[in-house]
Amino acid sequence: MTLNAIRPSRFPWFRYDGYSFSLGLTHGDDAWLSGHSASEYDPESGRIVVRGGMADQARTAYAKIGAILDAAGLSFADVTRVIENVTVTGLDHYQEAAAVRAEIFGEHRPAVGTVVVERLLRPAAFIEVEVHASKGGPAALPDGVAEAPDGAVFLPTVLPLDERGDVVHEGDLVGQYAYCLDQADRLLRGAGLSLDAAVTTYDYTTPATRDVYRRTHVVREERLGGAGVFPGAGGILMSRLHHPGVLVALDVTASRQPLEAVNPGWARYDTLTYTPGVKAGGMLWMSGFASLDMETQRVLHPDDVVAQAEVTYDAIRQVLNAAGAGPEHLLSTVEFVCPGGLAAYRGVADVRKRALRDPWPASTGAICAGLLRPEFLIEVFPTAVLP
Repeated sequence: MTLNAIRPSRFPWFRYDGYSFSLGLTHGDDAWLSGHSASEYDPESGRIVVRGGMADQARTAYAKIGAILDAAGLSFADVTRVIENVTVTGLDHYQEAAAVRAEIFGEHRPAVGTVVVERLLRPAAFIEVEVHASKGGPAALPDGVAEAPDGAVFLPTVLPLDERGDVVHEGDLVGQYAYCLDQADRLLRGAGLSLDAAVTTYDYTTPATRDVYRRTHVVREERLGGAGVFPGAGGILMSRLHHPGVLVALDVTASRQPLEAVNPGWARYDTLTYTPGVKAGGMLWMSGFASLDMETQRVLHPDDVVAQAEVTYDAIRQVLNAAGAGPEHLLSTVEFVCPGGLAAYRGVADVRKRALRDPWPASTGAICAGLLRPEFLIEVFPTAVLP
């Protein structure tokens, strides 16, 4: 089944041709959309601008998403998952965006993930929204969990907060991490699954926890991989998370389909608690990748974000090939770039044009405070379909 770029006949916010990403892709009855902020073309200045506060920006972002969904023959009622990327400066006003979302979706309840980012590529933007939709919408599941028709199960972002909203294990990253995994397991059991069905676990922590983050390995080893396949994983650092005292936030995706590990032959993963890629039905869920020499564990090109992107997308290509796929099967990419790589980040678009294929995958880009290895300047979270 082929991927097709979504091309609205009318998209008044900007001309969307010429980029190394699409507004969104369809795959059968599914659609994966790029992240969309309130950016729009201003004819007076001849520039792309972002206007308004949090609520206004959320309305513009969702209006763009609505136009793209409509062009794909879908609507907000078909949305299974929403990811709202909210900046540190916009976080205090995030409830305004949540109110806009509630107004737009009404009684429909997709799974909602919230990723706190340092800032977005448009400096004035407070929020960027990406969605996944399936014709007919998600299956009704409790606790904000949503299931797509292909068996993918999306959880809302899991935080180390108790029933009263108080932070648990304050000051203890490992304790908070274990609590989040246990909460994710509880949510999955409510859907008739468990953490054994997880295909990806994406972690968001803070720079202050970088030195102790490796201790979460024991927690993951105890709770994940029970079915013989560890999920894909990625780790991103932000200066602030959702609530004071929160040291980690987890986004977990699972599948009802049988899982199969995908590894191009990298021995380093033999002792890790995550896998380069996981096949589940017709999907390939992948770990985050950065500019790492898989044999020596050395960071390559520590001062060059474009060269790091070359290595990163080559690693993604190798995982795709090991799964029997290619760059033409890539559905989406989420790129996290560090402040040190931002000045040259435009050059990554040329890397994508060489490494990927038209129709370009849906894509989201955001700025993080750092990555788990301080030499990394960019990390990419990819998702693909299988031929």
